[in-house]
Amino acid sequence: MVDHSFYKEDSIKGRYVTLAQLQHLFLSKIHAAPIYIGKSVKGENIPAFQFGQGKFKVLMWSQMHGNESTTTKAVCDLIHFLQSNDALAKHILNKCTICVVPILNPDGAEAYTRINHNEIDLNRDAKERTQPESQALRKLFKNFKPDYCFNLHDQRTLFSAGNNPKPATVSFLSPSSNFERDITPTREAAMKLIVAMNSDLQERIPGQVGRYDDGFNENCTGDSFQTTGTPTILFEAGHYPEDYEREKTREYIFHALIKGLKTIADNQVHEYSTNDYFKIPENRKLFFDVIVLHSNKVNTSFKEGEKVGIRFKEVLIDDKIEFIPEIAEKGTLEGYFGHKLIECVDSKDFGFGSKDKKILELLQNFDV
Repeated sequence: MVDHSFYKEDSIKGRYVTLAQLQHLFLSKIHAAPIYIGKSVKGENIPAFQFGQGKFKVLMWSQMHGNESTTTKAVCDLIHFLQSNDALAKHILNKCTICVVPILNPDGAEAYTRINHNEIDLNRDAKERTQPESQALRKLFKNFKPDYCFNLHDQRTLFSAGNNPKPATVSFLSPSSNFERDITPTREAAMKLIVAMNSDLQERIPGQVGRYDDGFNENCTGDSFQTTGTPTILFEAGHYPEDYEREKTREYIFHALIKGLKTIADNQVHEYSTNDYFKIPENRKLFFDVIVLHSNKVNTSFKEGEKVGIRFKEVLIDDKIEFIPEIAEKGTLEGYFGHKLIECVDSKDFGFGSKDKKILELLQNFDV
């Protein structure tokens, strides 16, 4: 079993990860020379790195959305592993050729936004390819001719794995390649590879793996690549309890990547069943970051018995992501869960800890 802590790139951490940070702290550690696939809107060179010499080609890219950095951290850890003397790493590189784009959207990463500098969502630009970053990825795709694609993203804390009170720490999708959502051989291969990775994750985070809805959108990159006959998998790094910096989640993405690559290297993709893909529960939006009980004891504007659901907004302040609480909903909140539960009491601090002062101030200042 691979020990993630041995390969974790400690210089890259937290939620704010930029190309400048990687260039300063990490990219010089990569033994492979960078392949510049194009430029961002602001003129940043977008590097890719290639490893291995095997017949199975795998293309993976991260931070297509600039504020989704967990998979970038996991990719850095993966590169450490691939460059090691581990027998599994050598086996993977003997059987696979892997191309990695650590940050596809460097301008969005710097500004910590989903969109690029032209305010375009690159994951909705696959058909028209109006943006230089979208064009660079498509050109790389055509030149590299991958057998599999890994489309690496983050998801919000609101997602649960089905109707259960467990967060979707990792989610997957085998995108549709048409509006009918047909299970084509390409989709089937992606589904089976997801089943392989899920089998590993269930040993680590049982009940915390979700599956995205497979509605077809020809503007999405995964759907677009799937239509070309290349099995493409959407990875979504989600919430792990009390892990808002997503340092635990990066570990599980790391293990999923290794399991996926090993399955490809061993030519075992088709040993898994698509039936097991559909057993992975669909994502539901059932979580609040915090649910507050008896909030009327803090502010009489709230009704007795009313629950308050709070979600955090991620804000870049002085090169660090701050989590600013916002009231998302109030009422019975039947069927919803909270990553944290706060019960207001009749005391000086109302039951709020020192870390919850922003939430207390939010409730105290609330005005219907």
